[in-house]
Amino acid sequence: MNFDSILEIFGFTVGLLYLWWEYHADAKVWLASVIMPMISMWIYYSKGLYADFGINIYYLVIAVYGFIVWTRGSAGTAKKPRQITHASIPVWGGAVAATVILWIMIWWILVHFTDSTVPVADAFTTALSIVGLWMMARKYAEQWLVWFVVDIVCSCLYYYKGLNFYCILYAVYTVIALLGYRKWLRLMKEQTVEPS
Repeated sequence: MNFDSILEIFGFTVGLLYLWWEYHADAKVWLASVIMPMISMWIYYSKGLYADFGINIYYLVIAVYGFIVWTRGSAGTAKKPRQITHASIPVWGGAVAATVILWIMIWWILVHFTDSTVPVADAFTTALSIVGLWMMARKYAEQWLVWFVVDIVCSCLYYYKGLNFYCILYAVYTVIALLGYRKWLRLMKEQTVEPS
């Protein structure tokens, strides 16, 4: 077993922990969000998935932001942990626009500056993941629907690239994304709103 395979198995294990914590809306998900990118950066670069490599830099930054928002709330919330909410229509509009703009930009970069063999799919999953992780950091229940799409495409992409453990991991993520969405909707109903 080579070093990349060992890292892929370790990344697979951390990915399962990440999924468990995300499913339960546990702030520990952000600890896994620091470890996973470090592993994934090595693997993606070695396989020529350059956009996936680049997004992991963003993942490290957003992990810190997400941890702060989930545990201390955002400005004006008196340091209360953020509640799960629905994404509004303006949020969805911004998310779609950001995804399209990022997809085009990342695709262009991959085509002109790398030897990527899958620039369209790699750029799409990267753009949508950037938006999905931001939605997760803001604790929107619909972030699970975004991940559902990302996970389907990633599972196929990783199968094509021979990343078998990651292919399995993202196939599991695809199923869990639907279950996670239902779970977060239940958690949202159970939340008690404290009087201000």
